[in-house]
Amino acid sequence: MTSSSPHPQPHEVARVTSEAAELLEVLWGRASTAPVSASQLRVLFILEHNEGVNLRTLADALGSTPPSASRLCDRLQAVGFVERRPAATSRRELRLYLSRRGRTFLSDLRTRRERALQSVLEQMPATRRTQLLAGLEAFCAAAAQEIHEDGTTTGARTA
Repeated sequence: MTSSSPHPQPHEVARVTSEAAELLEVLWGRASTAPVSASQLRVLFILEHNEGVNLRTLADALGSTPPSASRLCDRLQAVGFVERRPAATSRRELRLYLSRRGRTFLSDLRTRRERALQSVLEQMPATRRTQLLAGLEAFCAAAAQEIHEDGTTTGARTA
């Protein structure tokens, strides 16, 4: 999984990053996201970073249609994670918000995921953890910038 080059090419780093993401999915699979699906979790992350979006904006961010996004929100509203409120400018338009219960769910999920990662990170030498942290901070900054430039609303912090 490691590169012998002191300056690995982006495609090499992309391959290892993809492999790391797959391993994270396995680790995080142990921390259940019930009662929400992966698609619903994505809605929660988007709303966390984009309070008060309308359904069309949410659907665009999901790469979905408004009816599909609405069904996702119906289920999230039923479990108390999402609130729909009339827009200040038009009572016909509804805005979507993460509820207090939804915020608590995301916080608890992140805590469980971080615990799952901690045992892996404890096995790494301290110098490698420092390098990993610096690399991940740079990656997050670059990814957030690209998301911002693309106008895509997915939230830079996805857990």
